[in-house]
Amino acid sequence: MAEAPTELVMLTAGALELVLCPATGGSIARFDWVEADRRTAILRGCEGVPAGVLDAASFPLVPFVNRIAGGCFTFRDREVRLSPNMAGDASPLHGQGWLSQWEVVGATARDAELRFEHSSGEWPWPYLARQRFALDEDGVEVELSCRNLSSDPMPCGLGQHPYFHCGRATRLRTEVVDVWTIDELTLPVERIPATGRFDIRNDPVCGLDLDHGFGGWSGSAELSDPDWPFRVEMSSPDARFFQLYSPRDGGIFVAEPVTHANAALNSPEVHWADLGMRVLAPGEEMSTIMRLTVRRSVHIG
Repeated sequence: MAEAPTELVMLTAGALELVLCPATGGSIARFDWVEADRRTAILRGCEGVPAGVLDAASFPLVPFVNRIAGGCFTFRDREVRLSPNMAGDASPLHGQGWLSQWEVVGATARDAELRFEHSSGEWPWPYLARQRFALDEDGVEVELSCRNLSSDPMPCGLGQHPYFHCGRATRLRTEVVDVWTIDELTLPVERIPATGRFDIRNDPVCGLDLDHGFGGWSGSAELSDPDWPFRVEMSSPDARFFQLYSPRDGGIFVAEPVTHANAALNSPEVHWADLGMRVLAPGEEMSTIMRLTVRRSVHIG
């Protein structure tokens, strides 16, 4: 039987320390590199229990990612209406998992499993979500899954929402094909080639004034900074889409591996396959894995 939510669950391996907060959205509270008397944040984190999920280092996105425009979509003659779930935004984001308590199924020094079961409500399909964390001396693997517990087909998408610190020299290296322009409500407008200000193949990543979704993602990205004692390789082979939030003021960015495009549920179902949105049959499960590999930097000079 699953255990009640625990305030914090700590995993350690070599120089890596991962702290989970099941009760706050099944989130990662911290992910640090600890060596001698120096502690360096791999993900932007918080001390102790996060005050809220937006203060955490990363959180799961289930059973959809990013926004549903106006909180309304139609699926096979069924109209679904969801209430806003973030202040100041009329379009609900990221599903239910990130705003719910998760239970601890089990935990060891290097592994943990969390679960969240959603009963039908505004999102009319019950489902079971699980996260499995496996830490080793080279990084962490996070598997997120969702099983449709309904007797009807259910649309589904998954992702992760990791935050990183950044400065002028922080770089992102990845490959994408296209990008969606956005309106004043951060909803997609037009799919265009990822060129010009949207070319993120090998650029400084801080302060870009971007909150955009990219398609044709390679499934991997490298993050580096000369002030970090490590570089981070993110991989998520099941994610064809990539969301980058880099506010104009800098300081942080969010690099999200996701399985479908922003507001995909607002498009006709005939377009869902191209936009990455899955439909799960009753009892069917989908999963995605994000691995963060952390390797010691070698500075020359």
